[in-house]
Amino acid sequence: MRVLVVGYGMAGARAVAELRARDADVKVTALGAEPHRPYNRILLSALLAGKVDEDDLAIAAAPAGADVRLGEAVVAVDAGRRVVRTGAEEHEYDALVLATGSAPVVPPLPGIARSNVYAFRTLDDCRRMLAAATGAGRAVVLGGGLLGIEAARGLAGRGLTVDVVHIGRHLMDRQLDDDGGRVLTRTLAGLGIRTHVGVPAEAWTGAALRLADGTEIPGDLLVLACGVRPDTRLAAGAGLTVDRGIVVDDAMRTSDPHVYAIGDCAEHRGTVHGLVAPAWDQAAVAADRITGGAAAYRGSRVVTRLKASGVDLAAMGSPTADPDAEVVSFADPARGTYARLVIRDNRLTGAVLLGDNPAVGHVVQLFDRDADVPADRRTLLLGRAHGADPPAVAASPALMPDAAVVCRCNTVRKAAITAAWRAGGRTVGEVVAATRATTGCGSCREAVCGLVDWLSTVDPSTEVAA
Repeated sequence: MRVLVVGYGMAGARAVAELRARDADVKVTALGAEPHRPYNRILLSALLAGKVDEDDLAIAAAPAGADVRLGEAVVAVDAGRRVVRTGAEEHEYDALVLATGSAPVVPPLPGIARSNVYAFRTLDDCRRMLAAATGAGRAVVLGGGLLGIEAARGLAGRGLTVDVVHIGRHLMDRQLDDDGGRVLTRTLAGLGIRTHVGVPAEAWTGAALRLADGTEIPGDLLVLACGVRPDTRLAAGAGLTVDRGIVVDDAMRTSDPHVYAIGDCAEHRGTVHGLVAPAWDQAAVAADRITGGAAAYRGSRVVTRLKASGVDLAAMGSPTADPDAEVVSFADPARGTYARLVIRDNRLTGAVLLGDNPAVGHVVQLFDRDADVPADRRTLLLGRAHGADPPAVAASPALMPDAAVVCRCNTVRKAAITAAWRAGGRTVGEVVAATRATTGCGSCREAVCGLVDWLSTVDPSTEVAA
């Protein structure tokens, strides 16, 4: 069987690995438009901030037997003939996996085509921004969502004065309510980042961003973080059903049974997830179906994490509440702490935790497991109740259940970390190689390091108590 994977980012690379792991006889060819080996796009903000270097972004090399061609952009898909074209060359397929990702939204502002305007999506984008930031004094970030906050924090970490402009009434309005937005604004102000909300941008002069109310915000460079849009161009040109994304069923099949779509470009049951954990789940399902399995994708319980220096945010589920939901919240602007829980039938349907909250791991576990929340909600809002200790689940690795998910992106549980140790993994790198933990958003690295340290203390030789 000949399988073509179009797009060799995080989703496409995982699809190739899943296909080769399931059937060594499958001939897999991957075509990637970018000239780089696949890298962890989530860590670009850390690269911008100088917290990691480019080598830290690299993800696993292609498995043996896979034919990976970098720098080869697909220009068309002929679904009738089952071929894709890259310039003058054609590639035939029996099954096609579209992992074309998404493209940054570029607003139609006058001056947006100037040379000192930068999107923030790819490694090359990040390189250009880093070059522009050298010697620059001020930067303006257009867009106050997750990506915009990450870009602003990264540039501020490079010593630039940063202004964030957001058309919504408060920052990260998809994840936060008004109170949370105010706490985040105050937190960023403490980091030297100014915010401007509720007023649309009107033009970029090359030296300042002019707002509709006449305000001009000076800057040496403008960073666009206005969101992304699923890249559906190839699918639409091939006659596949496209809405916001490429429409797929539970098998990740498109309207053509020989074509699958995964990751940022795919729309499943009306949802485009745009996060790495769902993309990897989808890659596994598509690979299983292509190789004769019966796996099905039922959706994902999504947790969004932002861990920039000085800004710690976890958001999960739906931030809005239906009339029958219980909503509890706590805000401490002086300490940059905010928590909001949406509870229905004694289970979390949504939560936002901003700032240093020792209960964040416990909240994520409850959401993951769809488990009952404590009767005293303060244990989740504040990390403790009446001065008591934090929830035991986060107190020590010894008390963490084996079923606890340590790495959400790859669904790696504590039991898998322990098993990797028992199999001979004695360093964090060896455990990561065996389990894939930390290779997604990276927010679990501290927990994985803690588990490995604990395992080495409990039994530095070969056996570890369960």
